[in-house]
Amino acid sequence: MDIRETFLKLDKQFTSYGGLDPRGITRLLYSEEWRQAVGALQDIFKENGLEVSSDAIGNVSGRLIGSEFPDETIMSGSHIDTVVEGGHLDGQFGILSALIATLYLKEKYGQPKRTLEVLSIAEEEGSRFPYTFWGVKNFFNLQNNDDVKDITDDEGIKFVDAMRDSGFDFRTDDKVRDDIKAFIEVHIEQGQILEKEEKQIGVVTGIVGQKRYTINLKGEANHAGTTPMGYRKDAVVAFTEIAQTLVQKAREIGDPLVVTFGSVKPVPGVVNVVPGEVEFSVDTRHIDEEELNAFAKTVESTINEVADKYGMTADINLWMEQSPGLMDESIVKMIEESAEKVVGDSYKVMPSGAGHDAQIFAGYMPTGMLFVPSIGGISHNVEEETDIDDLVNGIEVLAETLYKLAY
Repeated sequence: MDIRETFLKLDKQFTSYGGLDPRGITRLLYSEEWRQAVGALQDIFKENGLEVSSDAIGNVSGRLIGSEFPDETIMSGSHIDTVVEGGHLDGQFGILSALIATLYLKEKYGQPKRTLEVLSIAEEEGSRFPYTFWGVKNFFNLQNNDDVKDITDDEGIKFVDAMRDSGFDFRTDDKVRDDIKAFIEVHIEQGQILEKEEKQIGVVTGIVGQKRYTINLKGEANHAGTTPMGYRKDAVVAFTEIAQTLVQKAREIGDPLVVTFGSVKPVPGVVNVVPGEVEFSVDTRHIDEEELNAFAKTVESTINEVADKYGMTADINLWMEQSPGLMDESIVKMIEESAEKVVGDSYKVMPSGAGHDAQIFAGYMPTGMLFVPSIGGISHNVEEETDIDDLVNGIEVLAETLYKLAY
């Protein structure tokens, strides 16, 4: 098998399911484009002699059954959905890598001792509906169906209707698979570290935990011309102090802690009124859970202290918490050895600053993850790209690792 040509062919095919002109993909959960991609993947599994299955909500698998230990599964894959106007590699590359690596090993070495399974995860991004990790949460029975029963997309289509129209429904059992002995995910880095350090492979040690807040800070709206500076309760001024304070504290603590204020909405948001209210987001991440929890306390105390200083109120809503996911040390070592075989010393052992399905897998089974570089660090963007040589390297490192685990 020519890995390069096989990838280029499959990537072109799957990019057409939701493909944009001239590049990029919009492929949202339970959309027509999503259904086309899932159906095509199942056909390819069948054509290549893989045993095909899907669960209640749309996670799809292709299995190459093991000869000696068929009930011990080595799994690899990623998510098939994209963000709106996303690239062709985020998620999709992980699925195609797993498929190509499995078929390459089958062609070169025959039947594995343990079962190899290629997994297409139904959803990770939360792009169509306000709910993330729907696919992998169902995989481990972590989902709360009540959280999605009444949610809708931007067009008013209910989650439940979209799911059922696609031929899927809520799962009716709570069984969690116990046959999976390892999970490996391949992904583009979505950052600039590998490119800037001229490394071809990233060996991931863990995936950062995240906390996301929405804050509503209320002061007092008033006339911009007749309200002296000393009499104002300007919510934007207070927000600015909060942001500056937390950024400074994060810099003092140092990497890999990060804090981001991605959304800021002043009210009423007009030029001649002192803003009496501001709604803003806080996203903070760290690979160490104790450090993350400690900084989260700093976030909350800083907001309350500044609000009190300016005579304001602060409503703090912590709406997303995800613990860090640490990769299995023995699998990290295997991936390092595989990377060294493929690219020599051109690899870097590193944490992931973005969330991935692998962090949830890591709570249940030995898990590993590897990165390939992103050109310019660009992702979640139609300009997302990685050099073909780096993509091939990633597939080859995955194949070497799967060989160690399954053969």
